[in-house]
Amino acid sequence: MNLQSITAAFVAAVNPQVNCLLKVSTGNTPDADYSQTPSYAHEVTVRAQIQSLTYRDLMQLEGLNLNGTKKAIYLYGNIEGVVRQTNKGGDIITMPDGTVWLVAQVLEAWGMNTSNTTERWCKVACTQQNGA
Repeated sequence: MNLQSITAAFVAAVNPQVNCLLKVSTGNTPDADYSQTPSYAHEVTVRAQIQSLTYRDLMQLEGLNLNGTKKAIYLYGNIEGVVRQTNKGGDIITMPDGTVWLVAQVLEAWGMNTSNTTERWCKVACTQQNGA
């Protein structure tokens, strides 16, 4: 049962969803000097629910050694953090206020085995970036 779709309207009454820009990582492009430059697909607008991280979320992130400002963001779709096996560097979310956030880790994912993208959602932990 997709509880996110059931509760989203009730939560939005207190904490409205906002439109954010999402850039999905496509991996890295090697440069002439052998350095790596992250590459991203064209950005798309997504609806997001921004919340504080819970104590359980913070405990899950403790071993990642992340510094800086962190938030939890609920999004529909398949969002990814850093995946070393596929050489992806994490997706980028730009908030309406222009701040840029890197998806560090997927905390929860639901419906990833279904072909209907509107039924998929995830909760991700993001860290604020200086710019992207």
